[in-house]
Amino acid sequence: MRVLVVEDIADVGEAIVASLERMGHRVDWERDGRSADELARVQTYDLLVLDVMLPHLDGFSILRRLRERKDRTPVLVLTARSQIEDRVSALDLGADDYLVKPFDFRELEARVRALLRRQTGSATNVVRCGLLTIDRAGRVAELDGRPLDLTRRELTLLEILATRPGRVFPKDELIDQLFGLDDEPSENAVEQHMARLRRKIAGAGVEIRTLRGLGYQMVTD
Repeated sequence: MRVLVVEDIADVGEAIVASLERMGHRVDWERDGRSADELARVQTYDLLVLDVMLPHLDGFSILRRLRERKDRTPVLVLTARSQIEDRVSALDLGADDYLVKPFDFRELEARVRALLRRQTGSATNVVRCGLLTIDRAGRVAELDGRPLDLTRRELTLLEILATRPGRVFPKDELIDQLFGLDDEPSENAVEQHMARLRRKIAGAGVEIRTLRGLGYQMVTD
C-alpha cells in the first residue's frame, strides 16, 4: 500500500517512515503542510498519517480540504494535543482514527493495519487465496503451509492481488503501490517482479493473468 506521512519533526518522521516501510508499504514523507496538500491532490494514497502542527498549513486544514474534495482516503491523525476537543474536532472533520503523541509504534502499526483492513473490506490480518496464506501483521506468506521466500516488493504485490481476487490492476496503479517518489519506477520493473512472483507461487491453486492493455488479475484455478 502507498502511504503519505506528513510530519515536520525529523526524528519522528524518520521513525514513522521506517516503521511503515518495515510493514511493506511504499511511503512518501512531507514536512510542510502546503506541500503535503498539493501532493495529496495529484497522487492517490491508501492512507494518510497526518500531524496537526505543521508549517504553512496545519493538519486540520489539510484534512478539511481533503474531505471537501470528496477524497475518502483513510486518515490517521497524529498529534501532541490530547484534549477531548481536539480529538472530537479531528473526527468531525473526517479523520478515521486519532493517536496522541508520544505513542508506542506497535500501536501505530496496529492502527494502520486496522484502517487498511477496513479499506479493503478484510476482517483480519490474514489473507487466504487458493493455497496461499498471507499474514499482513507478520509480513510473511506461505504456500500450503510452506514459507515463501519473497522480497518486500514481491510480498506487497502478492498482498495487493490476493486481497482483491478477480480485480484487474493496471500497471500504473501497481507502480504507484510498489514505488515511492525517490524510486525510478517503470512498467518493465513491474513485469520483472510479476514474473518472479509467478514462479514462486506455482502450484498455489491461483493464477496471475495478464490482460493485455488492461493489467493483471489474480484468479483461483
